[in-house]
Amino acid sequence: MHIFYQIDNQFLAVATLIIFCATYIGLGVGHVWGLKLDRAAIVLLGAIAMLALGCISLQKAVDSINFETVLLLFGLMVIASQLHYAGFYHKVADRISLRLDRPVYFLALLMVTSGVLSAFLNNDVVCLAFTPVVTVELLRKRLNPVPFLIGLALSSNIGCALTLIGNAQNVLIGQVGHLSFGGYMLWAALPVTLSMAGAFCTIYLLGRRSFHLAEKDIVPPVLEDTTPFDSWRATKGIGLICIIIILFFTPLPRYLVALTGAGLLLCSQRLESKKVLALVDWQILLLFISLFIVVGAFYNSGMMEPMLKAADGCGIDVHNSCVLALVTGVLSNLINNSAAVMLLVKLLDFSSPVNGYVLAVSNSFAGNLFIIGSVANIIMMQGADACGVKISFREFARYGVPSTIFSFGILILWILATQSF
Repeated sequence: MHIFYQIDNQFLAVATLIIFCATYIGLGVGHVWGLKLDRAAIVLLGAIAMLALGCISLQKAVDSINFETVLLLFGLMVIASQLHYAGFYHKVADRISLRLDRPVYFLALLMVTSGVLSAFLNNDVVCLAFTPVVTVELLRKRLNPVPFLIGLALSSNIGCALTLIGNAQNVLIGQVGHLSFGGYMLWAALPVTLSMAGAFCTIYLLGRRSFHLAEKDIVPPVLEDTTPFDSWRATKGIGLICIIIILFFTPLPRYLVALTGAGLLLCSQRLESKKVLALVDWQILLLFISLFIVVGAFYNSGMMEPMLKAADGCGIDVHNSCVLALVTGVLSNLINNSAAVMLLVKLLDFSSPVNGYVLAVSNSFAGNLFIIGSVANIIMMQGADACGVKISFREFARYGVPSTIFSFGILILWILATQSF
């Protein structure tokens, strides 16, 4: 009986390791050959395999899910959806486009606006809403949309690092690490501001000669987005967001604050709740829930400790803030930043909040390296493509690589400076 028990345990350990590795490889590649699976479906299959083979029990799988993170994300998504139907994003993008007669000023205004909105709403939503409006206006003025749209993506990824609600990963880090909303903002403000300035300078220096389309360039026909602006709906949404952010500075549970705000916005006489809920990114929520189960099974198997020891033996100490920033940057581009953060939060000691701060900022900055590094980048690229504007991997990397190197340089210097205080 004892022998069978040992064999059973060995089988479960091997199965857990294989499923964990296969899931993370699938996340990094983004698809499975011969099957039409996206990242969310790949992780869902990993979670199902963990449960089906007994690598984790149903109760432990449920216990491994951080429901506060999932509920907070859901609440914020509902609020962002309501603002979409208010025409808020379209209106802001339209107003910015009035400065197109001065391309450099327009670029600066676009990047600052998208960065600020990404910090308090969502970088994916900002790119989704801004891309078609900005592209149409740029083409009408015979300006080359490519450097401006890349600037939009870079600034949204940098801007979302300013708060613990700027992207899904930061929401998770804030909840798991019990980080102070205000304390994190104060710590992240300087590296985010300097990185934004660095991204602007990069685009200006490398792209200024291509801001205008050449005479021979043919402007593709485009369809304008005619999303109507509802001032009352927009005022209600923005007002509630401001109240929620203020309440985030209090001891009240953030998930409950966001859910309450979302519930109030769903109560409308004219806007159907099913339309608002239809825009919620259920794929992201499913990916997070499934990742919690996959990582939870791996963590419960006891294999996390040997992995940490192996990393230490190679000189990789994730408890060192500078090393953590670099490891997060590399992993975010290899396996996806959500997967990287989900794994690293299990390894870190959050008794020192700086570990959480570094993880949140570095995973956000890492999205700028390549066009596949962030969902916001892909949304921008697809939106541009729908308007007849092609942005290649190489073109994005031309701006993204130096911007990311500069951002991480600033972050490392800031870590060293704050540690010396």
